[in-house]
Amino acid sequence: MMSIAIKVENLSKAYQLGQIGTGTISRDLERWYARMRGKEDPFLRIGESNNQNTKSESDVVWSLKDINFEIEQGDAVGIIGRNGAGKSTLLKILSKVTAPTTGKISGKGRIASLLEVGTGFHPELSGRENIFLNGAILGMRKKEIQRKLEEIVDFAGIERYLDTPVKRYSSGMYVRLAFAVAAHLESEILIVDEVLAVGDAEFQKKCLGKMGEVSKGEGRTVLFVSHNMDSVRAFCKRSILLKNGEIISDGLTDFSINKYKEINYNISSNFRWLNENLPGNHIVKLIAVSIIDENSKIKESFDVTEKIGIELEYKVLESNHILWHGINFYSGENQHLFDSHSVNSKWYNVPHPLGTFKTVAWIPANFFNESRIIISVAIFNHKQHELHLHVKDVVSFETLDSLRTDIVTSRGLTSGNFPGIIRPLLNWT
Repeated sequence: MMSIAIKVENLSKAYQLGQIGTGTISRDLERWYARMRGKEDPFLRIGESNNQNTKSESDVVWSLKDINFEIEQGDAVGIIGRNGAGKSTLLKILSKVTAPTTGKISGKGRIASLLEVGTGFHPELSGRENIFLNGAILGMRKKEIQRKLEEIVDFAGIERYLDTPVKRYSSGMYVRLAFAVAAHLESEILIVDEVLAVGDAEFQKKCLGKMGEVSKGEGRTVLFVSHNMDSVRAFCKRSILLKNGEIISDGLTDFSINKYKEINYNISSNFRWLNENLPGNHIVKLIAVSIIDENSKIKESFDVTEKIGIELEYKVLESNHILWHGINFYSGENQHLFDSHSVNSKWYNVPHPLGTFKTVAWIPANFFNESRIIISVAIFNHKQHELHLHVKDVVSFETLDSLRTDIVTSRGLTSGNFPGIIRPLLNWT
């Protein structure tokens, strides 16, 4: 029987919105006394699930709620879910970066974590010094780290810059070294969060190969968070799907990914907020986001030959601010496709007056393949790098190919599924 590497029991994490504290000394003492007895904090019971698109009735939000699972030694397990589902919070608790509000975790062995680019690196120290620092944090002796040094440097490909302070590294060099350190130093559990989002295709392939070697060859346990479902499917037999801080599915990866798609597909093509819940700040508030056709009609699905409009309706509360609009495009499996900013709008360099506005970004016909597209939106000041609002996974739409004979498409009259997310109609000569 395989031994249990990680066991999570009734794990929950609550975050206080706004000012932290109960407001009175007596309540603070009551909270402290409850913790001393191992009881739940009495002032967190009014907290709500972490649904970012609804207004909360309390100042406490549960980023994770009643999480339970076991992971056997040597397993490679994927953690998937939409933005804000609680994936990174879970990994931070498992890595002991932050503490749970309730519940407990137990594990066997040392944990090496790669939660963000360069986590645990000191910018003033060289690459070599940071390797020894990370090894010391894991409890390794200097001779043990020295034996691994050549292998780490070779994998990261930074031999020339090994004695240069890491603050001078590019993001690609930073993440190559960070992954090499986490994967090669002697830990029983490896936790990786979105490492493949940085780096070229060759490095990403190299990372997946190394994680497979770590899991299958060395018998180490790997937890892998990624928005790239192909990578999760290739590497993990089992995946845990999170939604609003709760486990929706825990089983075979294909089943969890299909469940993930179902959740994403349920996002509508129109979202309008209540007045008291408008996203934004004192400068601008977002009223609605809609997917429209050329006649301004809101639609859920479009033929691939149709133009598609992403419409933002917003209210400017303070004049004389230059506002840019941004849209993030994701596939139905949450792969980040591309972004678009309003660089050719007439408001590109002109301060907005007070009032209510609508702006539409038009996707040309014959651009997307048959697919489901998820949209996130933002409004910001590009000159001052000030983000006024950013709403993730707010609307979605579907593109279908009806094989119309009266319009030439990139597919012609061929039927059946085509690979890829986009399929633009190119000019051929």
